[in-house]
Amino acid sequence: MNLVNSEHRQVIIIGAGSAGLTAAIYTARANLKPLVIRGPEPGGQLATTTEVENYPGFVNGILGPELMQHFETQAARFGTELRYGMITSVDFSQRPFHLILDEQKSLLADAVIIATGASPKYLGLKNEKRLLGHGVSSCATCDAAFFQEQEVAIVGGGDTAIEDAIFLTRFCAKVYVIHRRKRLRASKILQARAFAKEKISFIWNTLVEDILGEEEVEGLRLKNIETKQTYTLPIAGLFVAIGYQPNTKIFQGWLDMDEKGYIRTLPGSTYTNVTGVFASGDAQDHVYRQAATAVGTGCMAAIDAERWLESQNQVSVSHADKWGKLANSHE
Repeated sequence: MNLVNSEHRQVIIIGAGSAGLTAAIYTARANLKPLVIRGPEPGGQLATTTEVENYPGFVNGILGPELMQHFETQAARFGTELRYGMITSVDFSQRPFHLILDEQKSLLADAVIIATGASPKYLGLKNEKRLLGHGVSSCATCDAAFFQEQEVAIVGGGDTAIEDAIFLTRFCAKVYVIHRRKRLRASKILQARAFAKEKISFIWNTLVEDILGEEEVEGLRLKNIETKQTYTLPIAGLFVAIGYQPNTKIFQGWLDMDEKGYIRTLPGSTYTNVTGVFASGDAQDHVYRQAATAVGTGCMAAIDAERWLESQNQVSVSHADKWGKLANSHE
């Protein structure tokens, strides 16, 4: 493939959520002139969140989109270029790495930081997206405090759902666990803890058919799979905990991943199995999935990339007219 006309950067960051923009701030301050490709969901999951109260530094909380705008403004202040578009394919077989933007534009990068995040799986109901952030949530840790002494429901039967249900009992008057089967998939120890909680009630063999409410969640329409009976459950909030899907499909075949598609990194670092490619945020974190932890790994990825580039004698070269020399240095 002829790459002569490709745009060449020292650092390209894929994703503009908490991890990607933090990596941008750090690499920009290191004079690496990073290019951030925003992707299909600029701002990440926080861009679809209303009030954020668990991110340090904002005593009275802050709206998710507003917080992400602060991130962008700070990154741009230090020289980050933020570009709309989506990386549709990559070639990590040689350096500089080759990326395709929107299936047509060719980009080259000496280092790549992946911050594509993970997307929560939803039920696909008509009113689900409309009420997201208005009673529908995929993050109990983030939003439980908004439902003090109210009744809520959570959908799912795995470890995440049961952990979230137990967590919700700290705030909520009642927690209904709705599961489509008769038994849970969660670990036995978590099941025992949940069954011991008086605030938790289990609704078995049941599907959520619809979410009710105009401005905010007011209830659910449920259907029992065995009896086919439908009925309404009045609640103030619905938490969906049926899993996350890491946005890593385009890296399959290039990077080591676990069985769910999360990118594996070397312990204590953001290094992937491909030297010069670093992974951060929810694309490699299937445990915590918080803005604060994404920021931490974004910082780590930037420092790892900067130090690696320095070891390759790349850091001192930062101006556009030097890109040709950069490419030659890899030969």
